[in-house]
Amino acid sequence: MTWETWYTLAVVGLLVAALVSNRVGTDTAMLGALTLIMLAGIIEPAKAVAGFADPSVLMIAALFVVACGLSETGATVAIAQRLLGRPKGGISARFRLMIPVATMSAFMNNTPIVAMYLPIVHDWARKLRLSPSRLFMPLSFAAIMGGACTLIGTSTNIAVNQLYLNYYNANGDHLSSAFGLGAPSAAKQFWWIAVVGGPAAVIGVVFVAIGGRWLLPQRVPPDSGEVERRRYTVEMVVEQGSPIVGRSVEQAGLRHLPGLFLTEIERDGNLLQAVGPEEILEARDLLIFVGVVDSVADLLKIRGLSPATDQVKKVDTDRHTRTLVEAVVSHSSPLVRRRVRETQFRTRYNAAIIAVHRGGERVEGKIGDIVLQPGDTLLLSTHSGFLPAYRNSDHFYLVSGVEGAREVFHERAGLALVIMALLVLLMTMPSARIFGALNQAMGWSLPKAGIMPLTAAFVCATLMVWTRCCTGTLARRSINWQVLMVIGAAIGVGKAMDASGAARAIADVIFSACGGVGPRGLLFVFSLLTAVLCQLVTNKGAAVLMFPIATALAAQANGGRGLSPEPFVVTLMATAASSYMTPVGFVTNLMVYGPGGYRFTDYLRLGVPLTLMVAALCALLAPAAFPFLPGG
Repeated sequence: MTWETWYTLAVVGLLVAALVSNRVGTDTAMLGALTLIMLAGIIEPAKAVAGFADPSVLMIAALFVVACGLSETGATVAIAQRLLGRPKGGISARFRLMIPVATMSAFMNNTPIVAMYLPIVHDWARKLRLSPSRLFMPLSFAAIMGGACTLIGTSTNIAVNQLYLNYYNANGDHLSSAFGLGAPSAAKQFWWIAVVGGPAAVIGVVFVAIGGRWLLPQRVPPDSGEVERRRYTVEMVVEQGSPIVGRSVEQAGLRHLPGLFLTEIERDGNLLQAVGPEEILEARDLLIFVGVVDSVADLLKIRGLSPATDQVKKVDTDRHTRTLVEAVVSHSSPLVRRRVRETQFRTRYNAAIIAVHRGGERVEGKIGDIVLQPGDTLLLSTHSGFLPAYRNSDHFYLVSGVEGAREVFHERAGLALVIMALLVLLMTMPSARIFGALNQAMGWSLPKAGIMPLTAAFVCATLMVWTRCCTGTLARRSINWQVLMVIGAAIGVGKAMDASGAARAIADVIFSACGGVGPRGLLFVFSLLTAVLCQLVTNKGAAVLMFPIATALAAQANGGRGLSPEPFVVTLMATAASSYMTPVGFVTNLMVYGPGGYRFTDYLRLGVPLTLMVAALCALLAPAAFPFLPGG
């Protein structure tokens, strides 16, 4: 081996060691490895950093914006709440949870889905009297399974797919003559991972839903509710034409809300106390809730409910910048010992008081009649500029924002779903043929290549912003720049592994260890190696680093005559998108790790069987759909 090979192997070894130590961020480690490779001149700097402008990186950024639009309009949450229902037991609950989550994860990034579902599932578990640890891991695994079914299910699929397109562009003549391979169509790119991912999702959901009865632990979640928190009394009005009009309290999802209780309903001047779950809601009903601030923030997102005080609508701010803030009244505040209506609070601060908490007790009565005292905590509906404007004001001791308390644009949920459907359509339809037919029939000059996946992603991301499903500011914030940096840098490291011969050297080691197991056995072993590496360096980095090894294995197999790289690419894609064995192997696993109260080894109970199942399906199904040899 040349010194370039040894040097690259050493850099990759340092990279793995740095990531396993957990002392260095993934993006920092990847960028460090790329820098060392550029310093040694293994590949030209322009090629080393070209990964940051790779179509896969840009497409992933656009898909983050699409997911933001779906989140801000509440489209996925609305679907989730309708499908969850009230199951009779843990197995039924896991089926009801995993099937819709896996379905949605196939068509949007799985990370925001888990982020949106976490509070929903936590509340759902309380209603069902189930330990959240019986549901949180299935939530993460279902999102992973769905993400392994289509190109856009997770950013890993997009990165590997683009690497293969680049590989085909460079080796197309050889692949065509030796294995009869053509450039993959848009539909093939979108669905080819489903050959393994689809059956794996079906088997995985059944295994986790049923096997979870014995394999999922019962852990006490960190937020067990033992600490008493501030409780507010909040009055909400059922809007005219609301979708919850004519539905019972339970059907509207207002019964047994965690940390929030519907205590009374005021209707036509009459007060209904001890409200039962069968009580039918009517337009203009005044609902009186008592609850903690996080639950109040969730209450404000329910479609068809609005705060009873008309001051909220008079706050001068764009709906996209409206938020909730808690402010503690100081002794020197001009608000002290005055009724709220006398303080002209909204005019003075451009904010509306929704509720007041005082000295460990909730303050009852109409907001306008409350006489404010020093130390009162006010829950305010205001604009995003309130926090920096009054953080150091002597009117308040403390001002803090309520995380995630933005207004949900329910009226645009349908539009967001239409844009999502358009994305899937544009990425799967044979647009080149359609455009060619239109050009011939109408005399137009549409692009002969049709709409490419990257263009489709940018079109739909732009539509999400233009239609105000999300703002430009939220769209920028939604992009996970760390993910983009990791993939961009890993592409450069992968190119260095290929150019230096390091990938071929690793492939030689694998062949020497398991060369006699045959092509399908080689796929099985390659899948397991990829799965192990995913636990060490994250699935995105592992996928990009393993790609040159996958193509090297394909080229050296069959006695050096080579095999089609497609089964190896599909195996890599399916395995890297299906990381179950540890909480650090996939970001969604880490998201449920704390809330579920899990231990590190809890993931092995379900993760090891699922990993072996994926490897077996790769060995059986990938070469069946994409033969090793022509006519094979």
